[in-house]
Amino acid sequence: MRVLIAAAGLLVASSVYAQEPITLRGMGSFHIGGRIAEVKGKEPRMIQRQPGGPVSKLDPNGQFMVEQMYVQYFLPQNRKGKLPLLMWHGGGLTGATFESTPDGRDGWLNSFIRKGWDTYLSDAVERGRSGFASPEVWSGEPTFLNYQDPYERFRIGDGGGSWNEDPAKRRPIPGTQFPVEAYDNYMRQTVPRWLLTDAPIIAAYTALVDKVCPCVLLAHSQGASFAFKVAEARPDKIKAIVGVEPATAGVVANAGKLKDIPVLIVFGDFVDQHPRWATFKKIDTEYANAIKAAGGTVDWINLPDIGIKGNSHMMMQDKNSDAIADVIQKWLVAKGLGD
Repeated sequence: MRVLIAAAGLLVASSVYAQEPITLRGMGSFHIGGRIAEVKGKEPRMIQRQPGGPVSKLDPNGQFMVEQMYVQYFLPQNRKGKLPLLMWHGGGLTGATFESTPDGRDGWLNSFIRKGWDTYLSDAVERGRSGFASPEVWSGEPTFLNYQDPYERFRIGDGGGSWNEDPAKRRPIPGTQFPVEAYDNYMRQTVPRWLLTDAPIIAAYTALVDKVCPCVLLAHSQGASFAFKVAEARPDKIKAIVGVEPATAGVVANAGKLKDIPVLIVFGDFVDQHPRWATFKKIDTEYANAIKAAGGTVDWINLPDIGIKGNSHMMMQDKNSDAIADVIQKWLVAKGLGD
């Protein structure tokens, strides 16, 4: 991107696609959360840090900073959102989910900055530029997504068996909006994740909320389940939640804590035909009903019902992603949170 300093602020040219430049009054990044972990009783070993370099002792014992989270922020010159907007990505992914699409279009990050939102984009603990921990601190091993998994599981391909190593033989869901020709670029975004790190992830997100909120959460998949749990712990700090295909929700017994927080849940196409996503939809429905039973409000949008069809689980990267961003923006404005 081209960045120019202008009298009005930072002028950021968006991408190779023709759009109005983004003018910022500020941008930056920080790390938040984390803890000091101490390792004791491990045997040192000799290592060579660079080929041909000296051999030296590596002592695995001592104090280490772990579980810190990386956050970027972008502050538009023409601010229209009344609160910061925090974007939380899904499992096996990073904040790159929202930055741009696999086929090179602007992502929701730029879209919502253009709509006037102070936007905070993070990499969850153990993803991207955030911290993780050694096996001496964390139990378990990281998990990795093979090439086939997201294609079939995220409703890009037409169910089990739709993947093929030969792109010409793959079977995308008919009418899919995902840019299947750029699937390789999507897979370049994927990263390993651990299965036992929910607590430190939630701790870092809570620290972020404590730092920058009151705010609005825009959260995808696994990130949406974290958003609900953080809202249960900080209901006074969260003023709205947009859950994009939440992969599980919060704790039903705690759902009443969200009674004063407007919630929007968005699901794409082909959901009911896929057992995995039909199950998540049922879980999310139970949680939404518990919020409403406590006197809260939950709006639910199935995109095909409003004429937006063909969307995968990665709807912020689908070819009609701008139309979905507009739906979310309209809801936020209707709730009095933006202009």
